[in-house]
Amino acid sequence: MLLFGGCRRHLLRRRNSVPLASSLQHHFVDHNGSSIISILLSTGDHNIATFFSTTTSSSNNNHNERSKELLTRPTTAISTELHEEAATQNNKHDTTSINTSSSTSTSSSTISNLAELSKARLSALVVSTTAFGFLSVGPTALAYTSLPTFAAASLGTALCASSAATFNQVIEVERDRKMKRTGNRPLVNGSVSKEMAIGLGCLTGSTGGILLGLGTDPITTMLGVGNIGLYAGLYTYLKPKSEINTWVGAIVGAIPPVMGWTAAGGSILDPEAILLGSTLFLWQFPHFFALNWMYRTDYKRGGFSMVAVNDPNGDRTASLIKRYGLYLASLPILSTALEVTSPMFAVEGILLNGYALHVASKFDKERSNGNARKVFLTSLWYLPCVMMLFLLHSRRWHEEEAVTNDEKEAKHDSDRGDILDSVQALITRIQGKGRDLCMHEALASKELE
Repeated sequence: MLLFGGCRRHLLRRRNSVPLASSLQHHFVDHNGSSIISILLSTGDHNIATFFSTTTSSSNNNHNERSKELLTRPTTAISTELHEEAATQNNKHDTTSINTSSSTSTSSSTISNLAELSKARLSALVVSTTAFGFLSVGPTALAYTSLPTFAAASLGTALCASSAATFNQVIEVERDRKMKRTGNRPLVNGSVSKEMAIGLGCLTGSTGGILLGLGTDPITTMLGVGNIGLYAGLYTYLKPKSEINTWVGAIVGAIPPVMGWTAAGGSILDPEAILLGSTLFLWQFPHFFALNWMYRTDYKRGGFSMVAVNDPNGDRTASLIKRYGLYLASLPILSTALEVTSPMFAVEGILLNGYALHVASKFDKERSNGNARKVFLTSLWYLPCVMMLFLLHSRRWHEEEAVTNDEKEAKHDSDRGDILDSVQALITRIQGKGRDLCMHEALASKELE
């Protein structure tokens, strides 16, 4: 402590002008390298002191010669040189660390690029609507449905959607390059080659088609593979040519829940299948027209023929959002009239769609990007809400005799799997909770008592 304090006071007085030999020579003689460490600590050079201490422990003889050399030099020169030596050692460690982490970052970057190329979030939405269609068949049909069928329908649909999205970006890469919204996609920035993207599209498309073919039925397979051609072919072709592309794209989005329905054993002509497809078809118009309005300048820059691009005042855009919002609001009533769902679905549908129409009316009055964003965000939570309400009030899920003892035995003898049983049990519990909270159901129960 005395050595450290003495060095510090002496150095503060003479650090920039007096050679160290004139005042600190006895410290070097008595303590060799450790005195240099004390001096560096006293001047605030903690990093260099640490470096010097490490080196001293490994080669003490070299430091005796080094210390004698440093005695005749100014403190600033010593500090500069030691900083350079420390930096050299640190660079060696940094190079090793960079080489180790580069492979990890490259792998994660590749996965991220492939997910972007496949539009993973959109594919996740497609899978959720497929699962919604599958579960809508109710417990009677699910009693004879296996878990592999459910997995094949969901994964196969996701792979087909991924393939369609990849081919779409391959075709539109030059137009994407002109848009701010799509200017950083993997094909545009060169992080993925065109050949690699085509290979990915072929791989996911063929794998998805094979999964659907082996795990579901011919109609579901035809719908899945056909959707690749409809999206990557006709829809992508029409985008720069005609506004009708939006309606074609809505058909693409309406097919996945129908695929789920047919994969679970339902018919494509069942009223439930038509209602499920219609819900997804109509929902896309408020959703996409709002998005289209927010990025109308960008779509124009990319050369796409969209309603908002050809609608500078927003009159047609606002009118279409309200019109298709009204069509969408009629589906719960139609569903109840067809006895697909209970009357409460119509009641709750009025409340749900009433708010959506209110938001659409605000955009009609003021065609701002902010109001368009509210329409868009409303559409994001609207869809899962209406799907859950449909399942909650579906008459197929209200059938008391849905699963008889014989059917339960057949279910356990099959390869149905515990996961699908758990999903069915979860839906049943949600329905029970919903009925407990529902005023209409509570009044009906009291009347029965």
